[in-house]
Amino acid sequence: MTQIFLTIAAVLGGLSVAAGAFASHALREKLSERSLEIFETGARYQMYHALALFLVALLISRTEFPQPTLVTSGWLFIIGIAIFSGSLYALSLTGIKSLGAIAPLGGVAFLAGWGALAFAAWNLKL
Repeated sequence: MTQIFLTIAAVLGGLSVAAGAFASHALREKLSERSLEIFETGARYQMYHALALFLVALLISRTEFPQPTLVTSGWLFIIGIAIFSGSLYALSLTGIKSLGAIAPLGGVAFLAGWGALAFAAWNLKL
């Protein structure tokens, strides 16, 4: 799991930098200020959770047998990025307002991921 999570974290982190740069340079003149703000929120949360996934990978690498809640936390961060950031990117680019209703599901995945990480950290034997 360590290698998988580290790889995914690096890819998602890099993509969030690319998304931010894309928004700043290519989309600034094409999107409304509000749509640009929504897009940038997706990129920011993607980076936060790519870093959280990196932390999860490092914690997994420090244990002989990774706790299931730690692994669950990593997958929840990935799911949260896909749903939360993905829906915000799609909303800002298409203007389809109903996509905004999907973002809270990604937010719930983020919250569950942080909860699972807290639980795993409390029980971690380093």
